[in-house]
Amino acid sequence: MLRMMGRCLMFIILSAVVILVTSDRVNVRLVGGHSRCAGRVEVLHRGQWGTVCDVAWDLADAAVVCRELNCGEPVDVLGNAHFGQGSGPIWMGFVRCVGSESTLKDCGAAGWDQSYCNHAKDAGVICSGVRLVGGSRCSGRLEILHDQTWMSVCDAVFDQQDAEVVCRELDCGAPVQVLGAAAFDKGDTQMWTQEIQCRGNESQIRMCPASEKHSCSHDDHQALQCADVMHVRLVNGNSPCAGRVEVYHRGQWGTVCVYNWDTPAAAVVCRELDCGEPVDALSDAHFGPGSGPIWMSVLTCSGTESSLKNCGSAGWGKHACTHNHDAGVICSGHKRSRLADGSNLCSGRLEILHDQTWMSVCDTVFDQQDAEVVCRELDCGAPVQVLGAAAFDKGYTDLKLVNGSDSCSGRVELQFLKEWGTIPLWLFMMVW
Repeated sequence: MLRMMGRCLMFIILSAVVILVTSDRVNVRLVGGHSRCAGRVEVLHRGQWGTVCDVAWDLADAAVVCRELNCGEPVDVLGNAHFGQGSGPIWMGFVRCVGSESTLKDCGAAGWDQSYCNHAKDAGVICSGVRLVGGSRCSGRLEILHDQTWMSVCDAVFDQQDAEVVCRELDCGAPVQVLGAAAFDKGDTQMWTQEIQCRGNESQIRMCPASEKHSCSHDDHQALQCADVMHVRLVNGNSPCAGRVEVYHRGQWGTVCVYNWDTPAAAVVCRELDCGEPVDALSDAHFGPGSGPIWMSVLTCSGTESSLKNCGSAGWGKHACTHNHDAGVICSGHKRSRLADGSNLCSGRLEILHDQTWMSVCDTVFDQQDAEVVCRELDCGAPVQVLGAAAFDKGYTDLKLVNGSDSCSGRVELQFLKEWGTIPLWLFMMVW
């Protein structure tokens, strides 16, 4: 009996050990790069490492790999065996990740060992070894990945040239401000105390040499704010919300091929540019042919993505197009006028948007021709009647003009706690 109990106990212990070992198995790795966060993508399946075909390999797929390896965000998506050809099976092809999967194996694909590729098409990825925490994607406390551990950077070892490299690596433009410890939460990570010596033109912070260590505490961590550049623009249209679609990648603007260009893809562009809703998705270089690379083709957007870069595609620079196939879009744009306090969207007190502030319009500066433009902009047909001040609520009543020649001129007075008074010139200038 005791012998049987001993065998059962040993079996339980061994089973626990087996579970512990197998649960921590890595299913993806990057090979042939300058660090564990860059290289040829390889997947473990049936006990054997194999590669991934680069057909349809895009940023959403790379984001899953980088997250699975705790390597930050994807910096570049590469194909054509950029990191050398692998060997053995090509396990995955036509990978279709949403970008939120916890492992590459959870993404849709053609099926195991059904890639129809050769190793000259092996996919690769470069992940960022740096991140900004506690703010936004382009601002926060600076952390560097070292030996699989994220470490806060001591402010004594970091300067403007280093900041330029970090912002470039994160695809966030130029550094706006190098901030001190009080700007963001201190965190509880280890401290990086070796002095970073970038020239400023490196593509990644890990390419910069490091020298002697400095004495630092958690009160000395480095923070950074980058410019957060736009990654899409519209060119050659009659407004910033219409034109040829161009995408910023690897420091260069390029176009989008019209193949599979549709309303959901156009909706992503309009949202990313804060340009309202898509009115038309256009093809065949409607706004003229572009120049330079054709970065994206065969887009598969759901329409909910925050950036066009997050949509599925054939892969960066992979296309069968010429610039005669450049895609374009017309967005509705922001409405610069509105009718407030009316019974519907097409009647009410007229307000216009100026410097991000809605302002009522003085009736002496508005006529029938102006009304026709407003009604057309609001898609409300022709104006029926231009009404006076008594027709609708006056809106904000805490400002007024006194002793002027008409209702649109005079001394400015402000109402505060039900009392009217004048405004000092310095305050008026600051608010205006």
